[in-house]
Amino acid sequence: MNIRLIGLAIAIVSLSANGAAAQTLKAVKDRGSLTCGVSEGLPGFSAKDDKNQWSGFDVDFCRALAAAIFNNATKVNFVPLSASDRFDALRSNKIDVLSRNSTWTMERETGLGLLFSAITYYDGQGFMVRRSTNIESALELADKTVCTQAGTTTELNAADYFRNNRLTAQIKTYPTVDDALKAYSDRTCDAFTADSSQLHALLIKLDTPRNHLILPDIVSKEPLGPVVRQNDVKWLNIVKWTHFAMVNAEELGVGQKNLDEAKQSQKPSVRRLLGLEGNFGTELGLTNDWAVRVIHLVGNYGEVFERNVGTGSKLAIPRGINSLWDRGGIQYAPPVR
Repeated sequence: MNIRLIGLAIAIVSLSANGAAAQTLKAVKDRGSLTCGVSEGLPGFSAKDDKNQWSGFDVDFCRALAAAIFNNATKVNFVPLSASDRFDALRSNKIDVLSRNSTWTMERETGLGLLFSAITYYDGQGFMVRRSTNIESALELADKTVCTQAGTTTELNAADYFRNNRLTAQIKTYPTVDDALKAYSDRTCDAFTADSSQLHALLIKLDTPRNHLILPDIVSKEPLGPVVRQNDVKWLNIVKWTHFAMVNAEELGVGQKNLDEAKQSQKPSVRRLLGLEGNFGTELGLTNDWAVRVIHLVGNYGEVFERNVGTGSKLAIPRGINSLWDRGGIQYAPPVR
């Protein structure tokens, strides 16, 4: 193929990709709302109350996106999805973004044609047992029965863990996490395994939470974050920079309570984040004050974490590695500049 034809082919591919890149944002704007896939009910992350109002860490991320796009955090339609349905719903355009406890893996990007936009929550798989078993470590689960949800990385990780440690354990899988939890609660299984954050969320659903113990063992890496379709670069950028803006806001000390004061700041990093200098918002396809909208209507990363899953919430999860990089954790965002 000659140079001219190669150049034409590249141009066609580029135009095609750019056309696809604009589709999701345009569809969201034309519809007047964001369609967000969430879990079917996980306290602290995405759960619906008796008034049909959604709340949680993953829910708030969707609201942050709506705030960035519409200056209205309520313009979100939440679609509860099972583990087996979540990725197909995204690939078939039933949702615009998946914000549900989903682990970033190579197969899910290369095999399913999806992209994880950022890591909003660093997690790891753990185990829960009844205190009456006197089990203190996952290494004591030899010859025990372990409940988990089918079709998740959890099932595979558990098998790897027992194989790596030459332990024999029976892994029993169930279609939904609630089915697996019920089997554990009914003593069909000796232990229950899931992401550590999920264990904290499910613990409070048990009849007597104090009778159960989350073991200290963390047996995998579970980077969780929102997912989008491939070949939609503009939408990918909006989703990932919404998270980065929230992390940067916390690092710069900008939150809901002091936002008006922050707008008077002369610090270049603060002014760029808040759209007072540069055209970073318009380059995303949004307004330059998009991050102001997010912070005002939803909050910075730390505020969202604390009210939903942090030590002041029912889940009482310590920030740990989800602390900012300069405060002992590994949450880190590229700069707005």
